[in-house]
Amino acid sequence: MREIVVDTETTGLNPEDGHRIVEIGCIELERGVPTGRTWHRYVNPERPMPSAAEAIHGITDAFLADKPLFAAVADELVGFLADAPLVIHNAAFDLGFLNAELTRSGRNTLAPARVVDTVELARRKYPGLPASLDALCKRFAIDLAEREKHGALVDARLLAEVYLELTGGRQATLVLARTAATVATETAIAAAPTARTARVIAPSEAELAAHAALLAKLKGAIWGA
Repeated sequence: MREIVVDTETTGLNPEDGHRIVEIGCIELERGVPTGRTWHRYVNPERPMPSAAEAIHGITDAFLADKPLFAAVADELVGFLADAPLVIHNAAFDLGFLNAELTRSGRNTLAPARVVDTVELARRKYPGLPASLDALCKRFAIDLAEREKHGALVDARLLAEVYLELTGGRQATLVLARTAATVATETAIAAAPTARTARVIAPSEAELAAHAALLAKLKGAIWGA
């Protein structure tokens, strides 16, 4: 089953206030495990970056000045997502921004029904406990060293690990982790010759006579019954 983990960085909290996406990161999963395929773009928001947002993700106006507009990469994004379910942390936020950008560029929006919200998963599994991405990474002992600031692709990678834990844990990878040694052992067993048929060795007439003579000397021998 193909799923896509999605994260965005933006200029602010609400697209209805004119805030825009500045970064999109996507990670492809198969059966909950990253395949290595990703899609990542920075986009020019066509507006200044507020200092509060820059403090969170570190993305500056100067950095974004030569980046493409969202409309220029929209078809690539839609093609990568295809019809796969989307895994998003706090889905209302990212989905709201993505759909605002898709609408602005004349594309179809993404249906909420195809989204798995990992905040909701975490709150059902751990009611009353913090459900932020940082808190979940710490709970599952996922390394946060790469996350000096928020970043869409970095956060999507972390979320992919969190999602695996929330939906069954890292043991799920064992289904796919047939090592070379395992395969070699299975091959050797399959190629091994089958066991030989046991040989039946019948006693000679002389051996049978000697056995009978021995039994005759024993009192109450059960072998002669």
